[in-house]
Amino acid sequence: MHIIETQRLCYNYPDGTTALRQVDFIVNRSEIVAVLGANGAGKTTLLKHLNGLLTPTSGRVLVAGEEITRENLLWVRKTVGLVFQNPEEQLFAPSVEEDVAFGPRNLGLSEDVVQHRVEEALKLVGMQGYEEKAPHNLSYGEKKRIAIAGVLAMEPQVLVLDEPTSGLDPLGVEELVRLLKRLRRLGLSLVIATHDVDLVPTLADRVYLLHRGSVVGEGTAEEIFTRVVRGAPERYNLRLPYVAQLLLRLQEMGFDVEVKLTVEDTAQEVARHLGAGNI
Repeated sequence: MHIIETQRLCYNYPDGTTALRQVDFIVNRSEIVAVLGANGAGKTTLLKHLNGLLTPTSGRVLVAGEEITRENLLWVRKTVGLVFQNPEEQLFAPSVEEDVAFGPRNLGLSEDVVQHRVEEALKLVGMQGYEEKAPHNLSYGEKKRIAIAGVLAMEPQVLVLDEPTSGLDPLGVEELVRLLKRLRRLGLSLVIATHDVDLVPTLADRVYLLHRGSVVGEGTAEEIFTRVVRGAPERYNLRLPYVAQLLLRLQEMGFDVEVKLTVEDTAQEVARHLGAGNI
């Protein structure tokens, strides 16, 4: 059974704008799924359906096999945690500890359990010792980590993140990638909406490509980039990862190299040809 599934999901905004068109989308347990697309492709709108923030115009959204309804919304939002692109939309309490504790307290848990969850969530994101700090005094990257901790304190089965690397410096991106990989190893499923094409191959087990509210591709990162994006980059307003562009340029120069999408795979490909005396 899929942990999340949408069936022919459609959504129209109140002004009549069609944001999603017949979207079929699945997330399996303990996998990372990337939702790739240019700005305006429908990524955020799709994410907001996964924990019931938006109600479909037509179609269905299922969590662990159960369709989202008004009656099970609390359970859905405990199961599927959503981290917004802008962390300041989620941080409102006067201290980090109170912010992270807000969700568990709303579940009616005992104070001992709440405190344990706060400690564990802050440990997971590497923010121990920040309990008494005011969220508005933190750096942007620290705010992102606290926003994630607040969702993790609910102990969700799925973590959904909208443009998680936006606004982060390169070191912050590397730290976030390590955190997300660790969460997957702990058994969480992750859904990441992004237009960062260099990030997707390093993280995602599967990729959905959205274009004007429709799914135009689904598969591994290699399948999506080499089969879909490479054939029509202007149409989707995307590009290949930089390392793939490097190898394509080498191909154009006459070298017999295969296109790879990550730095590690590219290094191995170049080393193989260096060893063979082909470069």
